[in-house]
Amino acid sequence: MLFNSIDFAIFLPIVFLLYWFVFNKGIKVQNLLLVVASYVFYGLWDWRFLFLILFSTIIDYSLGIAIAKQNEKNKRKLLLTISLVTNLGLLGFFKYYNFFLDSFVQTFSFFGTEFSIDRLNIILPVGISFYTFQTLSYTIDVFRKKLEPTQNFVAFTAFVSFFPQLVAGPIERATNLLPQFFNKRKFNYKKSVDGLQQILWGLFKKIVIADNAAIFVNDIFNNYQDYNGSTLAIGAVFFAFQIYGDFSGYSDIAIGVSRLFGFNLMQNFAFPYFSRDIAEFWRRWHISLSTWFRDYLYIPLGGSRGGAIIKIRNIFIIFLVSGFWHGANWTFIFWGFLNALFFLPLLLTKRNRLNLDIAAANSYLPNFREFMSIIATFVVTCFAWIFFRADNMSHAIEYIKHICSESFFKSPLLDIWTINTGYQIVWYAFFLLFFIVVEWVHRDKKYGLQLNLQSRMLRWLFFYFVILSCFIMNGVNQEFIYFQF
Repeated sequence: MLFNSIDFAIFLPIVFLLYWFVFNKGIKVQNLLLVVASYVFYGLWDWRFLFLILFSTIIDYSLGIAIAKQNEKNKRKLLLTISLVTNLGLLGFFKYYNFFLDSFVQTFSFFGTEFSIDRLNIILPVGISFYTFQTLSYTIDVFRKKLEPTQNFVAFTAFVSFFPQLVAGPIERATNLLPQFFNKRKFNYKKSVDGLQQILWGLFKKIVIADNAAIFVNDIFNNYQDYNGSTLAIGAVFFAFQIYGDFSGYSDIAIGVSRLFGFNLMQNFAFPYFSRDIAEFWRRWHISLSTWFRDYLYIPLGGSRGGAIIKIRNIFIIFLVSGFWHGANWTFIFWGFLNALFFLPLLLTKRNRLNLDIAAANSYLPNFREFMSIIATFVVTCFAWIFFRADNMSHAIEYIKHICSESFFKSPLLDIWTINTGYQIVWYAFFLLFFIVVEWVHRDKKYGLQLNLQSRMLRWLFFYFVILSCFIMNGVNQEFIYFQF
């Protein structure tokens, strides 16, 4: 069920009304309703995978209790290992089995040994990367004694399957989200209005920015041989806005919907394209995943402690694993490798925490140095995104070769802007500029539509304009990009 679908527009109000006005007698009943609603929400994609998420829930619920009861260190480690092996084993099988199989065959082919192994027709369960990491955070934190295990199976099931953020995050920590299922929740009009505003902004990002950018991006990347370098460069820039609008749009909707039900999720994006270096970018992009890897992988490896070799090793591990988490393709691994290369000089020169505040913190506009830093960071990010978007490494390399050819200095091919309608690119350029300005003005907020306007009339005019733009620019609905991860 897509957030930007009629199905969800019907589903959400029904669950909302039942939650606050029918099953409002206690948190146990509300939690049970959320479990049922979440399983319906997830089951509409493929009901067979409900058994998978239920299995993962039972395993980690049971192991959490067992770990807490066990005082012997080695037995506690064994129980945690069972959780890690089970969860990562399921993730590895469904997501990476064919990747390893193909890589194995290709390796032997490189050395002159030809043979074939039948691939399995494996369907990737939607959201498995997200809820796997969420349940792992629970067992790891119980093992570290940062969290007491819950004895309430319904509440734990609701935590694992919570439908707003089930299939594409944010990846919530058990220490933050799980306790909220035990707190009495009262309807808060102000919080609900704020949630609706964030949902609206998320829909704008998805429908207006991401889905319309996809029209151009798909055509450019699929037919890159037909276009000159400047057009391909524009395609890379459009993909940067597509993936940001798509993924941060999903996060905004998830956070807003959660707020409607009285839950607070962590901020997942903090205006990353206004970053002044790649370290700041990664503090602002997909925050729930970045901090998950930091706390459960990077710091246990030693973090930035130790000598230069240890630091370099840890940085490459964290970024390569992050790339591999995104998909079973060498393009994602190389994307992680590139980001490690971009990040490493900042770490080694101890400049990785130089930009902790927002850009132009005390001004409407950045100074020249900040502006150039923002542009430079955006350029290297777009360059890395080419590998993220390409079908394979050859595709990415050929795409970059075409950009670096002399045709880069030629005008973009105008016939591409006539896709669907001759004026589509003009409309899109207008709304993209509007989007950038709104995000810049509210870069110190949690999301772009937290307006500072004092006039109620101006606020409503602004909201109506955003709603109208979603109807004007509503083209072909596309699945959220991160559903594939």
